[in-house]
Amino acid sequence: MEFDQQRQLMVERQLKKRGICNQFVLEAMRLLPREFFVPAKFQDDAYSDCALPIEEGQSISQPIVVAKMLEALNLRPEMKVLEIGCGSGYAAALLASIVHYVYAIEIQESLVNLCKERIQQIGINNLEIIHGDGSFGLSKTAPYDAILVSAAAEHIPENLKNQLAIGANLVIPVGANPDQQELLLINRISDKDYVTNKLGDVRFVPLVSH
Repeated sequence: MEFDQQRQLMVERQLKKRGICNQFVLEAMRLLPREFFVPAKFQDDAYSDCALPIEEGQSISQPIVVAKMLEALNLRPEMKVLEIGCGSGYAAALLASIVHYVYAIEIQESLVNLCKERIQQIGINNLEIIHGDGSFGLSKTAPYDAILVSAAAEHIPENLKNQLAIGANLVIPVGANPDQQELLLINRISDKDYVTNKLGDVRFVPLVSH
């Protein structure tokens, strides 16, 4: 089966049938070639209902998990978004296809270089990949209309909460034990106040910091 067909089936069977209904997210995942973001030996499994290993011992998350995280951010076209731990670059590229501008931070320099090559080849020009420690966020271009963390933190970094705009959402997996991680949605409702909701159990690689 051609990749285009597999992509359509992924959206219909893995996403829509499990309740994903945000049209921005569905359309982005319908169009972006996921196979482009996995190592060549795993390309035939790019649209499987599972996470896949990528370079540097990292992984690309299961499609439904990516979709749930993006949907929870309540994305809109005019937004400026920050992603922490961009890994393969897949989620960052999805974000860039939905919102105005994306900053994505990755601590592994080899992954940064891979991501830059991929987005250049695809022709994405509203996404900046930055080599750095994502636990600090990116204060120089804050505040952000949404922040996505694509690796599990032991706790919610205060730096990231502080870089949210009022009304903005942060989605982050939290938990030191891979078998006891929760996906959290944090909404900033004022300068000092946040509301946290649990979105379910997840399994992510740990957020690496210096």
